[in-house]
Order: sequence, then C-alpha cells, then structure tokens
Amino acid sequence: MNKLKQISCSQELLKIFFLAWPLIIAQLAVIAINTTDVIMMGWLGPEYLAAGTLSTAIVHPILLAGLGLLSVVTPLVAQSLAAREFKQIRRTTRQGLWFAVILSAISIPILLQMEWIISILKLDAKVGELAQSYMDTAVWYLIPVFMFMVLRNLVAAHGDTKVILKITLLGIAINGLGNYALMFGHFGFPRMELAGAGISTTLVNFFMCALLLAYVLKHPRYKRYYILVRIYKPDWAVFKKIYKLGSPVALMIASESGLFSVAAIFMGWLSTAELAGHAVALQITTIAFMIPLGLSNATTIRVGYGYGLKNRHAVAISGWVSIGLGISCMTVTLILFYLFPEFLIHLFLDPNIPSNMSAIGYAASYLLIVTLFQIADGGQVVAAGVLRGINDTKAPMYVALVGYWLVGLPVAYLLGFTFEMRGVGVWLGLAAGLIFVAIVLIHRFWKLSKKLSFA
Repeated sequence: MNKLKQISCSQELLKIFFLAWPLIIAQLAVIAINTTDVIMMGWLGPEYLAAGTLSTAIVHPILLAGLGLLSVVTPLVAQSLAAREFKQIRRTTRQGLWFAVILSAISIPILLQMEWIISILKLDAKVGELAQSYMDTAVWYLIPVFMFMVLRNLVAAHGDTKVILKITLLGIAINGLGNYALMFGHFGFPRMELAGAGISTTLVNFFMCALLLAYVLKHPRYKRYYILVRIYKPDWAVFKKIYKLGSPVALMIASESGLFSVAAIFMGWLSTAELAGHAVALQITTIAFMIPLGLSNATTIRVGYGYGLKNRHAVAISGWVSIGLGISCMTVTLILFYLFPEFLIHLFLDPNIPSNMSAIGYAASYLLIVTLFQIADGGQVVAAGVLRGINDTKAPMYVALVGYWLVGLPVAYLLGFTFEMRGVGVWLGLAAGLIFVAIVLIHRFWKLSKKLSFA
C-alpha cells in the first residue's frame, strides 16, 4: 500500500512537472518583458526608473485583479474537459473574452490619469510627469493582455503549454528591440524614452495576442469550439459563474499586489533612491516568484481535473505534491539571493555610475529581507492555485485581505515610519503579510483535503 502510494506521488510529480515547466518558463518570459523595461529604464537614470516603478505599482493591482478574475477560466475548462462537456468550454471561453473587453474599458480611463494620481499621493512632481509620459502609451496593452490570458487559459487547460512559451519568447525579443529603438532613438527612430517603452510594450502584446488567437482559430483541437461565432450573444449563466468564482480571486490577488504597490508609495515618500532600490529588489523577487506562479497555474489544472473526476485522492495528491515542489523551488532562490545579491543587483544598476550607489545599497538591504519570506511566497501562491482548482475562492480572498492589509500593511507602516526603520521596515511588513497568508492557506487545504465530498 505504501509502495503504491509512493508510486502515485511520483507519477503525479512527473505529470505536474511536464505540465508546469512550459508554464513556468512562459511566466519567466512574461516577466522578462517587464524586466527588459526595468533594466532599460535604469539605463536612463534613477528618476526614470522611479517613474516606471510608480506606474507599475499603480497599474499592477488593476492588471493582476483582472488576470485573477480571468484565471478561473482554467479550472472551469479543465473540469469541463474531465466531464466531457465540450459545449461548456465554448461558453466559458466566450464569456471570458467578454470580461477581457469589460475590464479594459473600465481600467484604461482610470490609468490615463496617472500624473493626477501621483500628485494626490504627494509624490515627486517630476516623477509624476515622467510616469504620465509612460502610461499614455503603455496603458493600451491591457486590451491584448486580458484577451491573451483567456486564450492562454483555454490552451493550458488542454495541456497545450508549449505554444504559449514560444509566443512569449518571441515577444521578449521584439520588446527588447522595440525598447532599444524607441527609448534611445536607434535604427532611425526618435528618442522617446519612457513613451517609447510604452509603445513597444503595447505593440508587442497586441502581436502576441494575435498570434495566439490565430492558433486557437486554426488548430483542430480548438477550432471545433467556434469561440468567435456569435460572440456578441450574452450567456448570463456562465458570465455570472465566472464573476462569482473569479471576483474573490481578483480581490485576493489585488490585495497582495496592492500591498506591494502601497510599499512603493511608501518608498516614494522616503526618497527617489530608496524607490529605485525597491524597484530593483522587487523585480528580482518577482522573477523568482514566476516559478511558483507557473507551477500554481499547472496545479490548478491538475487539481481541477481531479475535482472534475470527483476523485478526492487525486485532488489531495496533486495539491500536496505541488505545494512541496513550490516550497523547494523557492528554497533554491532564497540561497541564490543570500549568496549573490550584488551580482543580481548590478544587472539592473551600473555600480560604475556614482548616482546609482545609494539605490544599489538600498536594494542589497531589501534583498536580504526577501530571504525571510521566499518559502512563504512560494507556499501561498501554490496553495491558492490548489484551492482555486476545487472552486474554493471566497475563503482565500478573506485570508488575503486580513494577511496583507491587517497584518502586512500596518507592520510596514509602523516599522518603516513610526520606528523609523525606513525601507527595511516596509519590507519586513511585506514579509509578515506573506508568511501569515501562506500558513493559513496551506492549513485550509489540509482541512479541506480530509473532508472533501462529492455527494
């Protein structure tokens, strides 16, 4: 019996690995597009990097909330596949595209007021002006990003993840060339600085979305769903189901992203150098986070498939194997951060430029604190993916609200400003929130996995 159980765990590990690795690399590729932007903003100078960071900090809660809502397309499609309800897959995908359009229409007008938002937050006026120049051209990328997410969830739920990877890798190369040409005025283009970065990001995301849409419309596996036929026709039952399951996920993800966004605002209150250092440390951390995030997406598919089969054992094995794998991956990145912080930071900020030295010092201190919560960060995102696979989204939302806003944010403010620990205190607050959420979500799955019923 123990041997059989061990074999089952090993088989599940292999299944998750082969499903997850293209998603993990695709997530790393996605963040590589943003990382390219951050590195090249750093080449322009600390003020430009600070402006890009504040823009990202304000955009990300809105962007990630939308992506979180759309993420429930994955388990819904996986469950329909397991139950062989192919018509339901078409209905889910269509209404996911509806949400992509609606989310874009709501978000874009808000984000076009970037300079005004930054002035309300009492941040540096020059930084606000630069941030507005970036957002004027970058904000339009939300339309293809949301649509790409729906299509990506459709193909990922079928285990077809390599196409996502190929398209995203192509996007990285094009974005790098676009930034080089438009930000710095090469290949005969005018020097547009942050506005150029925004144009490049927008065009690349439209290109990636068009490629994936063409693939879905032409591939026999997806062509049978006719996802664009009568797409104008509402399907309120499915629309409401996506909203019911997705809105708690959106709020949960926005809670975490919002905490990091407020942290960036806190850093802006302190100094431009501390904000630039925060940007670098956060970017390095985000790159590492893409590994358990990609794994979390694969986990949702595997758990959702087991849930669709009404197999409690399959759900439990998929969940625990994934959580263990996520924690193991983040242990490796923790060691790398501890041993090689200067090497990683110098990829973003040139130590030979005197104006970068303060930001480099701040980034090094923040990266050291990251080692305190790397394991928790991996555990919480995979546990959230597990719970999403069994349609448990509301409780994790409440956990996130409490952990990030009633634990993390107060600790960040108290340590950063009341106890005058400045940026170090803010990052310790981030650690406190992530550790709380990880413990509670993993405990919740442990309880649910023991009593899961399919009556």
